[in-house]
Amino acid sequence: MLKMIEATSLQDMIELLLWKVGVQYLGLDGEKSSDGFDLSADPQLLYACKVDVWRYKREASPNVRGPPALVCNFSQLEEKLQAGYKATTAGKFSEALRHFVAILQTIPFIVVESRREVDEVKELIIIVKEYVLGLQMELKRKELTDNPVRQQELAAYFTHCKLQLPHRRLALLNAMTVCYKAQNLSTAAHFARELLETNPAAENQAKKARQVLQAAERNMRDVTPLNYDFRNPFVVCGSTYTPLYRGQKDVTCPYCSAHFVPSQKEQLCTVCELAEVGADASGLVCSTSQIR
Repeated sequence: MLKMIEATSLQDMIELLLWKVGVQYLGLDGEKSSDGFDLSADPQLLYACKVDVWRYKREASPNVRGPPALVCNFSQLEEKLQAGYKATTAGKFSEALRHFVAILQTIPFIVVESRREVDEVKELIIIVKEYVLGLQMELKRKELTDNPVRQQELAAYFTHCKLQLPHRRLALLNAMTVCYKAQNLSTAAHFARELLETNPAAENQAKKARQVLQAAERNMRDVTPLNYDFRNPFVVCGSTYTPLYRGQKDVTCPYCSAHFVPSQKEQLCTVCELAEVGADASGLVCSTSQIR
């Protein structure tokens, strides 16, 4: 951000990030504390913190500052976003997650020109946050081979993340299949209907959804109760991966806006791995157009 790149020291940068977006701690040179993240995991981010970010106009004077020498621009983030989408489509969820987290952790260091671009940056944060949360839940679900109830819940929550339509279809297909195999036919039928409403281009997806609906119509019930009510709007806690239904108290990350149960206040956000949950921050500033 603009003030950060004018900082005279790394400590100044950290303090400005804390003030603007609630950044809790930046661990450098491979160090990672319980309340921070490893900057060396993303070389661009490490470089952004360590490089002398001002170019000097040597032709005029070695002491005259030029514009900031940025190590990453918005178009590069868009390229990384497309790489994350591609990995998600291919089912390479760990790889996709790395792309999306890297985007979140690089955005505070970029500068854009116009208000339109500012809006695009803010929109990108929300888009990527949804993917990070969803992929974290899906990877967690795959670990729980001996807990079919929790597997169904996590698959169900994934369908409520705001994803690109092809990826939402995959999430719905997965949740439908998991619930059907567990004989929770009523819930499986819900996902089948949701999937058919998206008009899937792949005929095999539509065929599977129709087959589940036909089976559920003969026995529309769930064998096992789930902590899931699709009729009641909710957001998912980024730490406990449980639903926060409308009216329940929650706290949010001041940077990526992920939601958390109140007990997670003052903890490191597990979605962006960057900011303090519930911190009082003034908001991301990435353009001079925001302060004119």
